[in-house]
Amino acid sequence: MKRPLAHLFLCLSLTGITAAAEDAKRAANTVVLDETGVKNLRIETVEVEETDFEATIFSLGRIEAIPSKVAAVSSRIPGRIIELKLTPGDTVKAGDEVAKVESRQPGDPPPVISLKAPLSGLVTHVDARLGDPIDPEKAMLEITDLSEVYAVARVPEHQAGRMKTGTVAHIKVAALPNEKFDGELLRFGTSADKASGTIDAIFRLPNTGGQLRADMRAEFSIVMSKRANVVSVPRAALQGEGGNRFVYVKDFDLANAFVKTAVTVGEINDRFVEILSGLLPADEVVTRGAYSLSFAGASSVSLKEALDAAHGHEHAADGGELTPEKKAEMAAQKGGGDGHGHSEEEGASPLWKYGCGVLFVLLLLAIFTKKSRPDADEAPTPKHTEKEAA
Repeated sequence: MKRPLAHLFLCLSLTGITAAAEDAKRAANTVVLDETGVKNLRIETVEVEETDFEATIFSLGRIEAIPSKVAAVSSRIPGRIIELKLTPGDTVKAGDEVAKVESRQPGDPPPVISLKAPLSGLVTHVDARLGDPIDPEKAMLEITDLSEVYAVARVPEHQAGRMKTGTVAHIKVAALPNEKFDGELLRFGTSADKASGTIDAIFRLPNTGGQLRADMRAEFSIVMSKRANVVSVPRAALQGEGGNRFVYVKDFDLANAFVKTAVTVGEINDRFVEILSGLLPADEVVTRGAYSLSFAGASSVSLKEALDAAHGHEHAADGGELTPEKKAEMAAQKGGGDGHGHSEEEGASPLWKYGCGVLFVLLLLAIFTKKSRPDADEAPTPKHTEKEAA
């Protein structure tokens, strides 16, 4: 009956060590802020969920006008510009009057003709001034319809072979950092670039807001495949490098508390990170302000204070529940001072104390085990027969 009792003591001690270690780990990885701290760091969170995850490739390129949507305005007769109503950047509608030309033919007054816009769009170029002579061979101004544009990506040839008509690309333009555009692959260029080993992939891109302009630089995330029901988080939530990747998860119980949580990542695209382990759907991860939280460990609110306020009772300094055993231990430390208000065991960590307890239990176990075995030195001496004695 002694062995099971010793084993029970050992299990209880190991359980206590594990619980203490978990409490210490939680305290070390939890950042608690006050309301001011949350506002100053501009903390934002999103809920983890299973979504369609896209595998993408990255490419650089530019925005181009569609050639069939560029028109020139010229005069049918030679003459002189006597009225010019447009400047570069103006928008016109098809049929609007853009200029008046006085004919060189004699007359009093000379004949005047009106020039009208052939299509609706943006005036992208003006090569005339009021009073300039004009001939039918020379274009006076240019109008471009930018309601739809081409986004041209320079794609490596080996990747182009995997792309089909209709492939979607998420496009960012440097001049419009807060805008995102989606385009569909229309066709490839007529020839490849020998020096770079790339070919132009031409995407048709709606420009409903009219913000895109020709020759703007663009970044492409071209979708090569898609998988459903993948746990993922925004890229802004992921912190760390190499094998030390982590996110900050909003505590379910405490207000303004965030727990540093290690994660294992899979594929990463331009917007999201696949999470293989470490998170569950419905967890809330910090996106904006996640990097700043790494430096906010020394906050004005401790984990103990936050738990005390949330639960209405006192907790240990490491955030763990204040059990009767811990209360007794704390009372013993306060009462057993050395005359200067210090406990003899001040500075000793709970983990060290549990370790000592385990060693003591192992010693008791060894003693019980030894007593339960018959000692070879104490084995009974065989009795000699009378004949042997004789």
